[in-house]
Amino acid sequence: MRKRFEQEITIGRLLIQDTIIPTKKRSGALPGLCAALKEIYLNPQWNEKVFQILENKILSKNNKTGRPGMNLWQIFVLSQVRLCQDISYDELHDLANHHTLIRQIMGVESEFGIKKQEFGYQSIIDNIGLLTDETVKELNAIIVEFGHEVFKKKEVAALCLKTDSFVVESNVHFPTDYNLLWDSARKSIDMVTKLQEKHNLSGWRKIKNWRSDLKNKMRALGKASASGGKGKSDRVKQCAQNYLTKAKALYAKLEREKEGFPQTDITDAIIFVELERFMQLLQKHIELVERRIIKGEEIPHEEKMFSIFEQYTEWVTKGKMRPNVELGKKVAITTDQFNLIVDYHIMDHESDSGMVPGLAERILPDYQVKSWSFDKGFWNKTNKELLSKATDTLVLPKKGKCNKAEKEEEHKPKFIKLRNKHSAVESNINELEHRGLNRCPDKGYEHFKRYIGLAVCAYNLKKIGEHLISRQRQQNQAIPVGKAA
Repeated sequence: MRKRFEQEITIGRLLIQDTIIPTKKRSGALPGLCAALKEIYLNPQWNEKVFQILENKILSKNNKTGRPGMNLWQIFVLSQVRLCQDISYDELHDLANHHTLIRQIMGVESEFGIKKQEFGYQSIIDNIGLLTDETVKELNAIIVEFGHEVFKKKEVAALCLKTDSFVVESNVHFPTDYNLLWDSARKSIDMVTKLQEKHNLSGWRKIKNWRSDLKNKMRALGKASASGGKGKSDRVKQCAQNYLTKAKALYAKLEREKEGFPQTDITDAIIFVELERFMQLLQKHIELVERRIIKGEEIPHEEKMFSIFEQYTEWVTKGKMRPNVELGKKVAITTDQFNLIVDYHIMDHESDSGMVPGLAERILPDYQVKSWSFDKGFWNKTNKELLSKATDTLVLPKKGKCNKAEKEEEHKPKFIKLRNKHSAVESNINELEHRGLNRCPDKGYEHFKRYIGLAVCAYNLKKIGEHLISRQRQQNQAIPVGKAA
């Protein structure tokens, strides 16, 4: 049984509307987030919109039975705190149980001497995991709408947009085909180990030797590849041959004996499915190592894999000196003049210029655009024609040599001014990376997408809250000291 949120007015319970938000400039990011969350909670219009989205996605049809779970408001608050502070679930668990400001915004804080409600570590993980990428995108749209009401005056309707992309790294090690072969082999061995411990399998008495021998041969190949000297090519091939012989022997043994592995319950069935998956990866990387090192072939990029765990990972080269290679996914963000992120998009094997039509479809029906700036990576002729019709001023520098008309256009004072202002989006990206979007620790592509969405929501809420705090600070300074309440 899960509730929307109804704060119980009981003895000693501190109310959300009475939360005192710190207004000092050096208070950090958390007060800004809490100020925005408090404003949403107290405003019935935005409160209803947020809860309606959460109810539609999280609440089950039969919600009148069962144990009371974490309510929707608490889930929403904790999901934003984690990304605003760029912390792990361990640290979030600690804050949820001991941080006064967060607990009061959640509606669970009590006065001294009253027994406090506590949250379990796994309960926090499971409940935040109920949010999906689609839910988070809907929440961000509401947050942006709320932010525009806070920032904008009524007469200012059009937006000045800036779009750029950056890479969010997935949580993987640097990939080579031979260490991915080792990953596939060790995980196959791990699955067999689980079955052996449960069912005492015969024929796997030396399973630890398989693991250590494969690891030693993998390290020998890595050392030979990294070293120099005369006869390096022969040494590398010999080490690779030893490594492949052992890996092929393991695969043959697994293929021969897997049909005899017991499957007595659902756990065994899951382990067996995982074993078959890792065996397929083992076979794939045996083939890749053999083709590259033994046969001397050049492996096409589309055949390569960069992680057996996070298989969505892409090898991204953006032409930067440092880092010259990033492993993850490109993310495009579009910010407005208030530094709010009005749109974000995870680029799945897309180029910057290739994602512009989809971006225009998402942005233009909902917003009036006064100006829109990009960098050269987004340019092509079709994109320029598409966006020129929809915006008053388009800043889309041409990639390559300009003709006379294009050169005159790019030297106009308004074009130069907006192009110089475009660098503000780099500041927004830098802040996002410091809020957790430099590297995603969550496992799986769905969790990767949700992580990015929550980071964008937390960023927008923090920006809105900082503006609310700044406005309150100005009001406090305007009140004469003698007349202050």
